[in-house]
Amino acid sequence: MNAAASRPRVAFQGERGAFSEEAAVRLLGEGIELVPRPTFDSLFAAIGDGAADFLLAPVENTLAGTVTASLDLLVESGLEASGEIILPITHCLIGAPAATFEMIRSVESHPVALAQCERFLRAHPRIAGRAALDTAGSVRDVVRSGDPTRAAIAGRRAAEIWGGKILLEHIEDHPENYTRFLLLSRSPRPSENANRLSLVVELPHAPGALYRAVGVFARRSINLLKIESRPIAGRPWQYRFYLDLQASLGDAATREALGELRQSADRVLTLGCYPAHEAEKREAATGAKNPDE
Repeated sequence: MNAAASRPRVAFQGERGAFSEEAAVRLLGEGIELVPRPTFDSLFAAIGDGAADFLLAPVENTLAGTVTASLDLLVESGLEASGEIILPITHCLIGAPAATFEMIRSVESHPVALAQCERFLRAHPRIAGRAALDTAGSVRDVVRSGDPTRAAIAGRRAAEIWGGKILLEHIEDHPENYTRFLLLSRSPRPSENANRLSLVVELPHAPGALYRAVGVFARRSINLLKIESRPIAGRPWQYRFYLDLQASLGDAATREALGELRQSADRVLTLGCYPAHEAEKREAATGAKNPDE
């Protein structure tokens, strides 16, 4: 039995205790090998480097919006999504063991986490926000420094792993704070439960091009869940469109729509067809068995 079937290696961005690590365990269970990667570039290189069989990448947060670094790297990676998970995010202010809240003068974390806690930072102007590579790594650095004036923003899991002291909980701007992650691999196994389709579309500069593109789905009653534009590197003022659809490649209507779309689009790239969070099946995604089954 190969490694992917017996103990899948799953890479995530950040240090041990990162929200991505928690998401991987919730999605696939404890029977996986966790592979921390320091940056998004190294995360998306993990499979090619032979360090991982799968990777879990954050793509969207309900407060901070799209994680553009993930989406841009995904387009160039050749990887496809086989599953997703939506993780509730609860941010804690975490200090060194000797710290108290009154001592804190700076707080460090990933820029997305800082963006999710802007209200807290505005309410406490004495605390300067500092961008770092990831949430859990910030906790590690703060604890190792022993400096009681430094703190980090991260989850409870990071505090437990690195020995940090939780000074405050729930400092995110809004309690409805969720991050959506995609499970990615080179050749994902098709899932019978697939009901979400992610695409990238590049269109010609012509009146009505976007209208015609989304129209192929509207005419077939295929629900468009999200659309977002991103600039195309090296082609100033030209954009690609990311589409999420409530659809499956197993449906004839979806295949017909994509065939029509390809006739008018400059490029159509499938990022994955996979079970939405509510319909996610661990075994279909990676071959990993649910320990509760």
